[in-house]
Amino acid sequence: MKLVIIEDQTLIRELLVMTCRQTYPDATIHAADTVGEGLALCRLHLPDLVLLDVVLPDGDGLELAPALRTLSPEIKLLALSSHTDEYTLHRAFAAGVNGFVDKNLQTLDLLHEAMRNVLAGEFYASASVHQARARMRADAKSFDKILSEREMELLGHLGYGKTNEEIATQLGLSPRTVRNHRHNIMAKLDLKSTPQLIRYAIEKGFTRRQLAS
Repeated sequence: MKLVIIEDQTLIRELLVMTCRQTYPDATIHAADTVGEGLALCRLHLPDLVLLDVVLPDGDGLELAPALRTLSPEIKLLALSSHTDEYTLHRAFAAGVNGFVDKNLQTLDLLHEAMRNVLAGEFYASASVHQARARMRADAKSFDKILSEREMELLGHLGYGKTNEEIATQLGLSPRTVRNHRHNIMAKLDLKSTPQLIRYAIEKGFTRRQLAS
């Protein structure tokens, strides 16, 4: 058994290492605190399970998922986050994680359970995750039903209050294209003003994602 933990907070990382050692005494365990170091460890050791923090100092943890799947489709990914907002969950499930742990509410016993379930080929999610997903499924106007992936990406930038010109420069688009996206997003979400748009993006978690500069 080989495990890799990618978590930037020292106390939590050491706690995760301790928990993994208790659950799998014979496992080989490696820990990293950045996206770059974590990917290097995974390339070197090809772990059975990766405990993956969503927010890391040098990038977005969920964006590691495709690279890890390329290394081995058998690698199990257990996402860890203190945020269970709707957009974070949407991105986690789109990335194909095998489980999602809410760091705010999870006990060590439940973390043991999450690791066992994921390694057994089952999906695991904290209760708060199930509740958030249920709300999204029940909402006919949930963003994941009416916005394209491109529009969701743009909404993250719009949530920071950026101008059309700033976003266009950052993403290599024309200001007119960004303006059209802004108009379409607001129409689909029935938002009447830029402050409403920004508030929506913040509340749903779009501004939590680390955007490429």
